Amino acid sequence: MAGQHVVLTFASAPVSVPASPQLRWITAIALFAAAGLSIALPFASATLLTIAVGAAAVIAGVSQVLRLTGESDVKGKLFRLLSGLLYLGGGIWVLAFPIESEVSLTLFVGFLLAFEGVMELAAAATSNTPARGLVLLDGIVTAVLGGSVLMVDPQSPASLLAALKRLQEKG
Repeated sequence: MAGQHVVLTFASAPVSVPASPQLRWITAIALFAAAGLSIALPFASATLLTIAVGAAAVIAGVSQVLRLTGESDVKGKLFRLLSGLLYLGGGIWVLAFPIESEVSLTLFVGFLLAFEGVMELAAAATSNTPARGLVLLDGIVTAVLGGSVLMVDPQSPASLLAALKRLQEKG
C-alpha cells in the first residue's frame, strides 16, 4: 500500500493524507523537527524561505512567458509577457539578494496582514451574519499581528538583519 493516500474532506476542500499510520507518524515527526529547527535557527529558516519564494517567482515567471502562445489577442500576450517579466525580475532579485529581500518580504507581509485585518473589521461592521463576532475577532487578531510585524524595535528581525549587513560590510 506504499504511495496510497486517503482523501478526507474538510469544509468542502479535499485533503490528502498518507494511508499508512507509520507514514503519518514519520510525517508528523518531520514537521515538528522542521518547526523546532525554524525556531532554533530563525535567521537560517527565514533565508531559506526567502530563497524558496524567489525560486517560486522565477518558476512562475518562466511559466507565464511559456504560456504566451496560448493567448489569442495581443493584449493577453502583452499582459502575460509583462507579468512573466515582473515575476522573473522579482524572483531573480530575491535570489541574488536574499538578506535584503527578507526585510522587504517581512514589511510586505506586515502591511498585508494589517490591511486584511482592517478589511475584516470593516466586514464585521457592515455585516449582520451570525458569524459577525468571529469575523470581528479575526480582524482584531490579524490587524494586531500585522502591526506587531511592522513595529520596529531592537529585537526585530529587520534590526538584526541591518546589524548583520553592517558587520558584513565592515569585514
